[in-house]
Amino acid sequence: MTTPLLSDLAARARTAAHAHTDACSCGAVLTLADRVDATVVRHADTVAKAHAPDTDPTELTARLTTAARIPDVLLPPLTPTPVTLHGRLVTLWPYGTPVDPDTPDAAPWEAAATLLARLHRTPPSAPLPPMRGPAKAAHAIARLRAAAPHPATSPVLRAWATLPAWARDEHPLPDTGTLCHGDLHLGQLVRHPAATGPWLLIDVDDLGVGPAAWDLARPAAWYACGLLPPDEWTRFLAAYRAAGGPAVPPHGDPWPALDVPARALTVQTAARAVTKAVAADRPLDDVERSLVDACARMASVPAQLPRNTAK
Repeated sequence: MTTPLLSDLAARARTAAHAHTDACSCGAVLTLADRVDATVVRHADTVAKAHAPDTDPTELTARLTTAARIPDVLLPPLTPTPVTLHGRLVTLWPYGTPVDPDTPDAAPWEAAATLLARLHRTPPSAPLPPMRGPAKAAHAIARLRAAAPHPATSPVLRAWATLPAWARDEHPLPDTGTLCHGDLHLGQLVRHPAATGPWLLIDVDDLGVGPAAWDLARPAAWYACGLLPPDEWTRFLAAYRAAGGPAVPPHGDPWPALDVPARALTVQTAARAVTKAVAADRPLDDVERSLVDACARMASVPAQLPRNTAK
């Protein structure tokens, strides 16, 4: 269904794509996402995004400024500040070719790790808010608690309770001053220029300062749950270390630094899985069950807390 927001967002994308000509023979506007937290459309080589309704304009502008400053790491926006459309902040971006989910063997783990390391080594040049990773995890738990009862809810909540307060968004993040993406997964990479350009990170909505290990947490969690093959995890970790990434020691066991963020991402992903299963009135699939099982194990094994992050 076409909403006023979608219609006007499409018009913005068309106007931006053809700023220097009235002619247009490049087809319809494509809806890439239409969720409560983001509506995204594409026309030709331009993408228009309506951000979540509660997005702070000052914080988003600071994130856009950061992306524009490091265009070899983050896809730079087409405009330096957002505009308001139907009460939503809207930004414009160049289109980049995403990772192909049908070719998992070609997943750019090395590129993702190298970009993360470069991001983490970039000093923030302007005041930035905390990265939003723990806030997103806490939101997933809140939605799980609001959902109908389910047998898997209890082990997920027990695992959540074992995490330190900062990882549950109940205490300020460790003061590292490190620039973080906040929501790293392979869907956050595109090639730009499209198809042939280098890989770049996209989506600045969660960008901020905080513990760099959070950006490694999703692949670490998948590896710990048996969802990411060991060789792919090894490739990712080795590339991050080779690029001088500060989230883990350059040698030896990385897990003391990764354990808490990986647990938090496991709980977050499991909470979302259970919530979706309840909403669809369906059983958990094998992957979702493995996440819940991991939460059940986590509840009985204390987390490895890095120094100065135990609160």
